[in-house]
Amino acid sequence: MELFKFKALGRRLPLLSGAAVALTIAALSGCAPTPAPPPPPPPPKVVVIPPMPMPPMGAQLDMTVPPLDANGDRHTVNSGISTSQAVWNLRSAFNVAALNCVEPRYDPILAGYKRFLSVYSRQLAAANKEIDASFRTQHSRRAAIVARETYQTQVYNFFSLPPVGTDFCQAAMDLSGELETVDPGQFNGYAFAGLAKMEAPFKSFFNAYEQYKADLAAWQARYGGGLVTVRPTFEQQAEQHASSPQSYSQ
Repeated sequence: MELFKFKALGRRLPLLSGAAVALTIAALSGCAPTPAPPPPPPPPKVVVIPPMPMPPMGAQLDMTVPPLDANGDRHTVNSGISTSQAVWNLRSAFNVAALNCVEPRYDPILAGYKRFLSVYSRQLAAANKEIDASFRTQHSRRAAIVARETYQTQVYNFFSLPPVGTDFCQAAMDLSGELETVDPGQFNGYAFAGLAKMEAPFKSFFNAYEQYKADLAAWQARYGGGLVTVRPTFEQQAEQHASSPQSYSQ
């Protein structure tokens, strides 16, 4: 009987040993460190969008500038004109400056313009007569008057472009001083150089405006997705209205 109990106990021992091993493994597993969670994904890359390009000198957001010709020169109302027309266009530009550049620091412009009309009166009268004759060869009498007045209005409007005002006034200041050294007999030959001096600020502005348009197109292509519509702000509309071009009589 005792032998039977012993044998039965012997058969149970392996089972107890296996259970003990399982309990030991479970206990050891409970003591193992919990694996760290995976790191969070990196934040999305921040795209810094630069400010949208704006027109130079406070100009309108969309305007047309005179084109470049085949030689890379800016084709304006002063391109391809005769000497007499250059004389008269210089007078027109100087007249616009005398009317528009009214701050005290520009006082020499009005004085210079009055001197200009007096010193070169004969050259101006001859140019005016020659221009009239030129228009009459191309048009009937009434049409010639209309054609000349239309062209002359374009010249005045050209030199009245608001964004260029400050640089234009400075050019007129320089012209006033330079004309003091120009003898009346040399004036016709000087007219093209003087006209180029008065026109230079406008050509610089046109170049800057075309660069703005190129910069704006590149900005829209990269950041606008083709959906950016450029509209003036209320302040810009007010400024544009206050500085709209005007025509001036001779």
